[in-house]
Amino acid sequence: MSGYAYALTDCWTMTRRELAHWARRPGRLAVGFVFPVMLLLMFGYLIGGGRGVGGAYLDYLMPGMLALTMAFGLEGTMVAVTQDLDKGVVDRFRAMPMADGAVLVGRSAADMLQSAVSVAVLIAVGLALGWRPQGGPGPFLGALGLLLLFRFAMLWVGIHLALVAGRPEMVQTVQILVWPIGFLSNALAAPTSMPDWLGTAVEWNPMSRTATAVRDLFGGAGADPAHVWPAVGWPLALLAVFFPLAVRKFSRMSR
Repeated sequence: MSGYAYALTDCWTMTRRELAHWARRPGRLAVGFVFPVMLLLMFGYLIGGGRGVGGAYLDYLMPGMLALTMAFGLEGTMVAVTQDLDKGVVDRFRAMPMADGAVLVGRSAADMLQSAVSVAVLIAVGLALGWRPQGGPGPFLGALGLLLLFRFAMLWVGIHLALVAGRPEMVQTVQILVWPIGFLSNALAAPTSMPDWLGTAVEWNPMSRTATAVRDLFGGAGADPAHVWPAVGWPLALLAVFFPLAVRKFSRMSR
């Protein structure tokens, strides 16, 4: 068996380990699914909003909430990574002929599966509320791909920060950094309703780029290259920086 095959086997073993934890923590899993639904209902009906938004606010809000969901909830994986380090679980893996980064890849694979389910749950709730994507199957799948790509990039940013933090109790402090990315965006309100300097910052937010492209695809406007390329480029740039940083940091900690 080649080295790549061994690495894939190690990653799959670590992924199955994470999936097995789900059965022992169903409550935590359910909270992860319910939280974005609560935000959708709160901003859509309780708080209202939609400043600067033309047309039905739900059509604007749904793509924004989906992008927001991809940025939130990273702390579960971040805490799990630091707990493995803190409890000595990683020390046990050091004695095994395991590929560098397999533990991290397993964590990220399980997180991506959970994120895909979260997207499906939120879309189902949106459909029940009357939201209807207009773009057809191709744009619909493209929008889902952009959302999961953004999640994958944010996940590796979180994993690297978790390794730098080193302890589970420090993760909550690091997680606070996600809130400015989430709410200083166009997820809930149009940048045109904001002061010029703030609207410009919001437009450059990677999450805003994803939300804008997803709105185009869900809304039937088509894949505008001016919106799609930044929605692809930002996550790829983040991955190019933080994926190797995280794997390198983990490898050094495992020596």
